[in-house]
Amino acid sequence: MNPNVPPMEIKHAWNRGKLIGQKAPLRLREIWSIRVRLQMAGDIRKLALFDLAIDSKLRACDLVRLRVRDVSHGAQIASRTSVIQRKTKRPVQFEITQATREALSAWVNARRLPANAYLFPSGQRSGPHLSTRQYARIVKGWVRSIGLDEHLYGTHSLRRTKASLIYQRTKNLRAIQLLLGHTKIESTVRYLGVDVDDALSMAEQTEV
Repeated sequence: MNPNVPPMEIKHAWNRGKLIGQKAPLRLREIWSIRVRLQMAGDIRKLALFDLAIDSKLRACDLVRLRVRDVSHGAQIASRTSVIQRKTKRPVQFEITQATREALSAWVNARRLPANAYLFPSGQRSGPHLSTRQYARIVKGWVRSIGLDEHLYGTHSLRRTKASLIYQRTKNLRAIQLLLGHTKIESTVRYLGVDVDDALSMAEQTEV
């Protein structure tokens, strides 16, 4: 080695030591573990947020901007509703299960939220509703509370959870595409992580 030549600067990859890629969806037992903890803690706000995040399959930016009127008909929480996605500017429909309706009703009534109010008001002066950053911190707290690695999960975990469960049961990509509001089926395939073995398995079960 020539002592007159300065050593080369070693550049590390930007993602060295970081976990990248899609965030994992929650499994059924993990959903119930989080739900039971929130119920036992009497945290009606976070229980309503968690249940609606699972049911709606919305991106964080859409979830935090929901207003009471988006999920209700008068004084009643709706069983189905539709919202316009910020990313695609297209409507997407979702169901609101009985358990989620009860959680939302308890939260809205406790806070006496009017129809035009944000469903999840911000607890800070930084904005009128829960921010995506605040929501992300809440999600991290949920996964930590049941012993999961918080680096493997995020707000998209909640969006992917029910879609992944439905796909596992039905293998119906078109249905998942509609539920997630994807414009292209290819996006749904990538989103669910459908691999070649899975695709071949579906093909083998289909007779023509």
